[in-house]
Amino acid sequence: MDEIDELRRMRTALAREESPDRLALRTDWRRSGVAPRPRRGFKVPVVSMISAAALVAGAVVVISVNSSPAPDGSRPVRPEKSRGPLEPGNALLVAATNVEKGATGKYWHTTRITGEIYAVGKTAADHYKLESRMQYDEWTDSSGKQCINPDDLPARPWTALDEQKWEKAGAPTTVEFPIPEGTGVLFLKPTRTGGPCRVVGERRFLGMTVKQLAALPTRPEQLEKALLNIKGNWEAVSSKPGERPIRALKGDKRVRALSDAAGTLLGVAPAPPEVRAAAFRMLATLPGVKAEGETTDPLGRRGTVISLPVETTVPLGLYTAPKQLGTYRRQWIIDPGKGTLLAVRDLVATPPHGSRELPPGDDGKPRRLTVDTQPDRFHKPGEVADYEVYAKAEWSDAAPN
Repeated sequence: MDEIDELRRMRTALAREESPDRLALRTDWRRSGVAPRPRRGFKVPVVSMISAAALVAGAVVVISVNSSPAPDGSRPVRPEKSRGPLEPGNALLVAATNVEKGATGKYWHTTRITGEIYAVGKTAADHYKLESRMQYDEWTDSSGKQCINPDDLPARPWTALDEQKWEKAGAPTTVEFPIPEGTGVLFLKPTRTGGPCRVVGERRFLGMTVKQLAALPTRPEQLEKALLNIKGNWEAVSSKPGERPIRALKGDKRVRALSDAAGTLLGVAPAPPEVRAAAFRMLATLPGVKAEGETTDPLGRRGTVISLPVETTVPLGLYTAPKQLGTYRRQWIIDPGKGTLLAVRDLVATPPHGSRELPPGDDGKPRRLTVDTQPDRFHKPGEVADYEVYAKAEWSDAAPN
């Protein structure tokens, strides 16, 4: 047996057996003193987009755990500070211990906000960036029946500098910009407000019912084996797109797919606390996962950055072909003390370049993807592309509105 694999198994086994206080001391996890990195963005994972296609484009959800005492009266793990190196497994294992204390209820209620950053302007010198946002409130009951209340939030300048440039341009409340399909429009004033919750029927997560989610293994190595059977469009660019199981992937591609599945369990699915804890512990054992200090998420909440060892184009998702010409680096932002996944984001690794042939449109004419239609065409490496932030997720006995 590989020695590193054995050490990983020992680490996760210890995390299951130790008390929260001993875990905090042994892992030596603490909030890093590293200066915060800039805010980043997120490309919606293929698993989430596939499962949401029947609801609303790109619908996915979130988790949030408060810092009050757990049902058993215990307090969240508060790891001591240390001057040693920050280990990703430490933060992830502490998060697992804290999320495991969570209670359950009649409804799984989530609020998430998706954002994409669009460049407005014809050149890199004169452009400014606007943030397009959608909010989704979702309730799922124990049978899997779900209702959803989407709300189109007004767009807004991304940074203070972008706001200055937008004001210099006359502070327009309607802005047009190029997209692969033609011309897109952003509205900087509310266009509508969310109505009553709309019932959409039974929801499946990673192809599983709520009852099947509840039956998932609670040991990380067994959970990984179960997730390897999940099918999806895991290739971002492929001459033969189609669903295949995660176990058919190798190396970084497998890590990316497993992390997408873990993110769904932590953010989207009404998985039991023990399963969410196993998802954190599984991620801690994956090769190439690393911590990169602290940052703030798009809601201003501080958390620990967990980076995944993948530079890739964005998965197919709802489209028949990728709509991106750049590559992106996936990161999670977690709050270990609350056992919470705060956000997922993709940083631009390689800005859009080149072109790609697209399938013919409805008119049968050939199409080609070009840089001038890319929302991040003026982005620099490390800047945000888009994100998904998890504002709320909680078990509740209150019925949806």
